[in-house]
Amino acid sequence: MAIASKSANSRKVKNSLAKWMITLGGISVLFTLVLIFMYLLYVIKPIFESAKVDAKAQFVIKEESKVLATGVDELKEVAYSITKQGNIDFYQLVDGGGYKAGEKILSQKLVADGERLAQLINIGQEQKLLLDTAGNVQLIVPNFSANFDSGERVIIPSVRYPLGEEYLPIDEDNAGLTKLSFAMDDEKAIFVGFTQDKRLIKTTLLAEDDFSYDTAYEVEYQEIDYAAKRIDNILVTPDLAMVFVREGDQVAVFSLDDDAELKATIIPQLAQNKSTPNHITSMALLSGGSSILLGDDSGKVSQWFEVATEQGREFKKIRSFNVSDNEPVVAIYTEQFRKSFYTETPSGEMGMFYTTSEADLWRGKLHQGDAQAFAIAPRADGLVIFSKNELAIFTVENEHPEVTWQALWQEVWYEGYPEPEFIWQSTSGSDDFEAKFSLVPISFGTIKAAMYAMMFAVPIALTAAIYTAYFMTPGLRRKVKPTIELMEALPTVILGFLAGLWLAPIIEIYLPAICLLLVFIPSSVFITAFAWHKLPREYKTKIPETWAPIILIPAILIAAYAAFALSPVLELHLFGGDVRQYITNDLGIDFDQRNALVVGIAMGFAVIPTIFSMAEDAIFSVPKHLTSGSLALGATQWQTLIKVVLLTASPGIFSAVMMGLGRAVGETMIVLMATGNTPILDWSIFQGMRTLAANIAVEMPESEVGSSHYRILFLAAFVLFVFTFVFNTLAEFVRQRLREKYSSL
Repeated sequence: MAIASKSANSRKVKNSLAKWMITLGGISVLFTLVLIFMYLLYVIKPIFESAKVDAKAQFVIKEESKVLATGVDELKEVAYSITKQGNIDFYQLVDGGGYKAGEKILSQKLVADGERLAQLINIGQEQKLLLDTAGNVQLIVPNFSANFDSGERVIIPSVRYPLGEEYLPIDEDNAGLTKLSFAMDDEKAIFVGFTQDKRLIKTTLLAEDDFSYDTAYEVEYQEIDYAAKRIDNILVTPDLAMVFVREGDQVAVFSLDDDAELKATIIPQLAQNKSTPNHITSMALLSGGSSILLGDDSGKVSQWFEVATEQGREFKKIRSFNVSDNEPVVAIYTEQFRKSFYTETPSGEMGMFYTTSEADLWRGKLHQGDAQAFAIAPRADGLVIFSKNELAIFTVENEHPEVTWQALWQEVWYEGYPEPEFIWQSTSGSDDFEAKFSLVPISFGTIKAAMYAMMFAVPIALTAAIYTAYFMTPGLRRKVKPTIELMEALPTVILGFLAGLWLAPIIEIYLPAICLLLVFIPSSVFITAFAWHKLPREYKTKIPETWAPIILIPAILIAAYAAFALSPVLELHLFGGDVRQYITNDLGIDFDQRNALVVGIAMGFAVIPTIFSMAEDAIFSVPKHLTSGSLALGATQWQTLIKVVLLTASPGIFSAVMMGLGRAVGETMIVLMATGNTPILDWSIFQGMRTLAANIAVEMPESEVGSSHYRILFLAAFVLFVFTFVFNTLAEFVRQRLREKYSSL
C-alpha cells in the first residue's frame, strides 16, 4: 500500500507539473504574439502621425529694409536674408562661435554702389538669381561650411558665384526685364525673360566644359514669338525641357529643346462659370519640374502634368486642394526633394499639402499677413519667415507625408502615368524619382502565389493521404509516410534554386508537354488500373500486395516521356514552332520565364508534406469501429470512405489544408528565386508576382532605418501577420464546428 501511495503521489506531482508547464508555454506563446503585434504597431505608428509646425525662435532685426529672400543652413543654426538694397546678411540662430542668437555675423554687398535689386528668383538648391535695375543678372549660392577648430561646431557662411562675380546682360537690346526665370545643368544655362518693351526672350549660356567659377562659355540670344502685354509668371523646368509662361488666366508652355520650334502650347484654363469666375493668382513648379501648381482666387490649388492620350501628350488637371473658402492663394512654396508644398493667403493663413497622397497635412497661421520672405529648410524640417523686421524660425515634423491609407490601398495617379494605378516601386536610380508604396500589388501577389501553390498541392496531398491511410497496406505505409514527411526537411532555398534555374527553363521549352501531362498522367493511371482489374486472378496472386501501387511508377514515367517526346511535334504543327511567341503575339498574353506556374509547382512541392502528414494522421485516426460498422451494414469501401471516414476526419483534413495555406502565404525563398518579383496585378499563370514576404526579404536590408520605406515594410509584415492571424482564427472556428458536427458519429 505504501508503494502504491508513493507512486500515486509521484504521478500526481508529475501531472501537476506538466499541467503548469503546458499552461506556462501557452501563455508565453500568446505573450510573444502580443509583443510582436505591439512592436510592429510601434514601428508603424509614426507614418500616420499628423504634421506639426512649432515656433523655435524669433529675433528682432534692427535694419529696416525690404527682404526679397531668406534661407537657412541644413542644421538650422545660421539664417540669411537678401535685401532690396542688394545686401546678403547672415544671422546666428543659436549661441556659439562667439556670437549670440539673433546676432548678425556677416554682411556682404551683392550689387555695385548706388544699384538696387529689381527682382530675385529662387532656383532651388539654395541658388538665387539676382536681377538689377539695369536688366543684368548674377547667380549666387549661400554656402555653409562647418569648422571645429575651437573644439565646437561653428557654421561659417559665405557666398559662391557659379557664373562669376560679374553681372551678365540677358537681353542683347539692353532693355529692362520685368520677369525672369532660370535653370542650368553642368553644360548649359537658360534664361527666359519678359522685357519692358513686351518681348519674350531666351538667352542660353553654353559652357565649353562643366560650369565653374572661371568657365568660358558662349552666349546665344533668341526671341520667342509670343505676343503679350504683360507676363505674371515665368518658370523654367530644372531639366531645361520646358518653360511655363502665365499671362492672367492663360498658361502657355514652350519646349526648350534645341531642335524644337519655340511655339506656344496653351494649357486649358481653369474651369470657370459666369456667376463665380475663378482667376489664377499664383503658380509654382513641383519638385522634379514635371508638375505645375496653379492657385486661384477661390482658394484652391490644382496640379497639372502631361499625360499620354490618343491625341498625344496633353496637360491635364490631376487633382486639386481646397486651401481656403474665402481667400485667394497668393503664394505657393514647394519643397526641394519631395512633392510637398505650402500655401499662403493674404491674411497669413498657411497650409501644408502633399500632392501624390492628396494629404492635407497641416493648417495654421505663422504671421499676420505681412511676411516679406518665406523659405523651407533644405531638409524640409524647418521654416524661416521674415516679417516686420522680425526673423522667425519654426521646426517642422513631417517625416512621412507620402503615406496615407489612400496611397497605400487605392489607385494613385503618379506623374508621367496615363491613369491612376496600383504601383509598388520603392527605389530608382534617378534623384527625381518619387517612391510608390501601394501595398495592393504585393498583397495580391501573396494571394496569387498561395492560390496556385494550393491548386497544385491540395489534390495531390489529400488523395495521397487518403490512399496511404485507408487503402495502402501497413507494410508499405510504414515506408511511404516517413519518406514523404522527410521531404519537408528539404530547405526551401534549394527548391527555389532548382525552380528558378532548372524547372523554369524546362517549362518554357516544353510548355506543350506540361499541358499534355495533365491528360497523360491521369489517363495512364486509369489505363493501368483497368488492365490490373482485367488481369487474371492467378497472375494477381503471384504479385505481392505491397507491390501493387509500385506498378503505377513505370506507367507514369512512360506517360511523362510520351508527353515530352510529343511536345516538339505539337509545337511545330499547332503553334508555328514557337509556343511562347504564339502566346505573346497571337494571344496577346505576356509570358515570363519565372511565372506563377513555376511557383505553383515548386511551392506546392514544399507544401505537400505538411498537408499530407496532417491529413493522413486525421484519416488513419478514424476509429476502426466506425469503418467496421459501416462495412458490416453493407456499405462498400468507397461509400464508407466518403460517408464515414472523410466526414469524421474533416476537422483534421481542414486543419491540414489551412496549415499548408499558412506556409504558402509566408513562404519567402521559393517565391524570391522562382518569380520575376514583379509587383503586378494579373492572374495570368504565365506572369510572375511579388509577395509580401519576398518583398520584405528583398528590400529590408537596403532600406534606411526610420524612413517611410522602412516603416512601410514593417506595415507589410503587419498586414501579413494580421492576415495569417485572422485566417487561422477563422479556420480554427470552422474546424471546431466540424468537430462538433461529426463527433457524434
